[in-house]
Amino acid sequence: MAKKYKRNVSRTARPSTENAPTPTSAPAAPAPGRRAAQAEFNPDYTYVIKDLKRIGTLAGSFFIILIVLSFILK
Repeated sequence: MAKKYKRNVSRTARPSTENAPTPTSAPAAPAPGRRAAQAEFNPDYTYVIKDLKRIGTLAGSFFIILIVLSFILK
């Protein structure tokens, strides 16, 4: 079996925080437009549930058919 090698990832230079200005007031709240956009995100996955139910019924019926055939073809 082949050995796994770790790849060395070069790290990019991070900006120094020593010279960064310190905030004098509390950080600003996020823009209200972003918050409203997150609240409006409501995906509809009913089609996925329908597909999963159909796959389940097909798989169950195939298993039943295989079990019945195993008794018949002995």
